[in-house]
Amino acid sequence: MSINLSGRIALVTGASRGIGYFTAIELAKAGAHVVACARTVGGLEELDDAIKAVGGSATLVPFDLADMGAIDGLGGAIHERWGKLDILVANAGILGVISPVGHIEAKVFEKVMNINVTATWRLIRSVDPLMQKSDQGRALILSSAAAHRCRPFWGAYSASKAAVEALARTWAAETERLPLRILSVDPGATRTAMRAQAFPGEDPATLPHPSEVAADLMPLVAPEMTETGKLYIVREKRFASYSMP
Repeated sequence: MSINLSGRIALVTGASRGIGYFTAIELAKAGAHVVACARTVGGLEELDDAIKAVGGSATLVPFDLADMGAIDGLGGAIHERWGKLDILVANAGILGVISPVGHIEAKVFEKVMNINVTATWRLIRSVDPLMQKSDQGRALILSSAAAHRCRPFWGAYSASKAAVEALARTWAAETERLPLRILSVDPGATRTAMRAQAFPGEDPATLPHPSEVAADLMPLVAPEMTETGKLYIVREKRFASYSMP
């Protein structure tokens, strides 16, 4: 499926490696101008080279998602330069620790919630007016099966991803009458640094490469996408509806 994103402005967080890195490249290949955000300047510079190599263009924005003021200012900067935002891929996040709930240090739990949840909310708040100015805004909020499985020792991460999905669903419900489409995405087990941190004994060669996941995300940001407020499970290539009690 050929996707034309010419003239579109796309914001990707966690763009210096993994799924964010390759999603940024795919967006650029499709014609979007990519606003790439990450903490690692070197990784962003490598991304810029890769995007130029495929004939694309990018604006690099190095900052830490813990800097809430920078998130707030990002929307203003995008508005000043482009006046709108067409695509958001909120990909950045941290694992925290694999530990019994009662053993997690308060500062660790707070950091996971701050980066994964509060920063995502601040990002949504910052770009929502810009995305409503797009004729076909598309937002992908990266989640995880951990939000639903709630396996032992994954309490902080699972809670953070459940919260992120709730934010995405609420945002989608608030904007369902607009052209803006908002989806949560479960990328599944992927060959990333976070996965290696969580499963150090796992053979990464048995997992999909993040470039494969990135390619699967492209139809979700296409102008033809009509679904909103749902969870897309990449490995199964299907939408999961949220049922009300």
